[in-house]
Amino acid sequence: MGNSCKVTSSVLLLYFVIGTFFVSQCFAIGVDTNITAHLVVNASESSGKPIPDTLFGIFFEEINHAGAGGLWAELVSNRGFEAGGPNVPSNIDPWSIVGNESSLTVSTERSSCFERNKIALKMEVLCDSDGTNICPDGGVGVYNPGFWGMNIQKGKTYKVVLYVRSSGAINVSVSLTGSNGLQNLATANIIASASDIANWTKVELLLEAKATNPNSRLQLTTTRKGVIWFDQVSAMPLDTYNGHGFRSDLVEMLTDLKPQFIRFPGGCFVEGEWLRNAFRWKATVGPWEERPGHFGDVWMYWTDDGLGYFEFLQLAEDLDARPVWVFNNGTLQMLGVSHNDQVDPSSVMPFVQEALDGLEFARGDPDSTWGSIRVAMGHPEPFDLRYVAIGNEDCGKKNYRGNYLKFYSAIKQAYPDIQIITNCDGSTHQLDHPSDIYDFHVYTSASDLFSQAHKFDHTSRNGPKAFVSEYAVTGKDAGRGSLLAALAEGAFLIGVEKNSDIVKMASYAPLFVNANDRRWNPDAIVFNSSQSYGTPSYWVQRFFTESSGATVLDTTLQTNTSLIASAITWQDSNDSKTYLRIKMPQCMCIYVIYIGAMMDSKRYYGDILSDCYQE
Repeated sequence: MGNSCKVTSSVLLLYFVIGTFFVSQCFAIGVDTNITAHLVVNASESSGKPIPDTLFGIFFEEINHAGAGGLWAELVSNRGFEAGGPNVPSNIDPWSIVGNESSLTVSTERSSCFERNKIALKMEVLCDSDGTNICPDGGVGVYNPGFWGMNIQKGKTYKVVLYVRSSGAINVSVSLTGSNGLQNLATANIIASASDIANWTKVELLLEAKATNPNSRLQLTTTRKGVIWFDQVSAMPLDTYNGHGFRSDLVEMLTDLKPQFIRFPGGCFVEGEWLRNAFRWKATVGPWEERPGHFGDVWMYWTDDGLGYFEFLQLAEDLDARPVWVFNNGTLQMLGVSHNDQVDPSSVMPFVQEALDGLEFARGDPDSTWGSIRVAMGHPEPFDLRYVAIGNEDCGKKNYRGNYLKFYSAIKQAYPDIQIITNCDGSTHQLDHPSDIYDFHVYTSASDLFSQAHKFDHTSRNGPKAFVSEYAVTGKDAGRGSLLAALAEGAFLIGVEKNSDIVKMASYAPLFVNANDRRWNPDAIVFNSSQSYGTPSYWVQRFFTESSGATVLDTTLQTNTSLIASAITWQDSNDSKTYLRIKMPQCMCIYVIYIGAMMDSKRYYGDILSDCYQE
């Protein structure tokens, strides 16, 4: 055994057959790695205290094309042609034409059948299958490359939905092709007489891919002269997660984290630089074709809001996680609380009603006004929504406290069991308003976050609990993701775990980044159209997947430095065995007392691997 703390690999495992320990590679994060530290763990059954079953979860914000072009499996970008704004003519990016100006013209009109999104695409075909202006082989039309290429896979089926009308008979090819249009992956045709297509008509097609191409596009082409209007063009794989529209591989990376909650939809995305560009939940429910979408002016891109309030609630249910809804202090155009515009508390009640309506949508009876809309969307049972946050990073704004109190009073009166989260940090001073939970956000260097592992050691145990809803190492220590950042985050989470009597929840931010649109670094999960991987910050969260609802044991750290470590036990529901895990972000020697009695009582057996472990 001895007293040395030599580490022979980047991760040192000490385990009984059903118990796991880890020691990460010794890194200098403002700590002298030559100092010998001894950790004493009390493994008796009377040791420790319960960890909240809500402790570790995830925070989803629509940033970096995390949802649009990411978690939400819609393949068509700007599917309703609304991204160019409400006036015509408008930009239709990323749509483009197949052909040239001698064969067709394309423009936008306010002629859609959908009241909340009036823009439609008008395509006038000038060539024909015969005569003096013959259409090229393959026809002319428009195509959409999706979000930096559509991932089309051989043998999979894709559902295409579009709305179309025409002044004459049509024969339109709907195709999935390679990025240059030459490789045909799947095709179906829309053939209709003039009388059948004179009014807006919904068309649904199933396309089975005969080859794989991760950089594909959707084409709408014809060789027949005439005028055709298109609107609300959607393409999605049939094999989404639980059939609910989410990209399966990305959801599986979330399920591996075993999140106990999901905070959504932001973040600054909730507020907007101006409230007219904020996330407005009522505009994101109901049939997808009728949702107007909006421009997120904080992260500077359009989202069609296919991933809306209902879908977030559904995702939480699919993950077996508690939804945590963050809403703006005001939800109407040019009013409320955003980065640049606010409403006075005397005028905020309409926005309070918006929040109450949102709670009724999630939790209301099937025959209630908003509950009935949830039922119509396919979810007759209420969602288990018990946590709401009144705004995001709004504490200190002129009207926040006054507005907050209006929301708090109304919500508690209607839903007394709802846990309300304030934006004001209560870790260092007493709040001047009532709250169940307070937000704590920290983005900082590795050395500072390492030191903040002891942030909550001396926080008052009276009053509201803490929600570390956004944390990360950023800047030069992190880059696009680094082991140094992950180690510091691990140390911080150990502190959260040890102080889980006052810290109720914690989540990393941001969760996702599309590799083609980095608005923030680092992020937990990086993806493109066909691939994904977890950064070190993602993998350090995997070490804490069993912590929620576990027992954190009494530990004594014998050192004169600010090191940190924790030990937990939990019972696995799959095998009914009890596990012991010790976590530390630096090298030290481990001593576990009363482990023999624990092993006898729990029928442990196996080997212990360490050159400095003592029992």
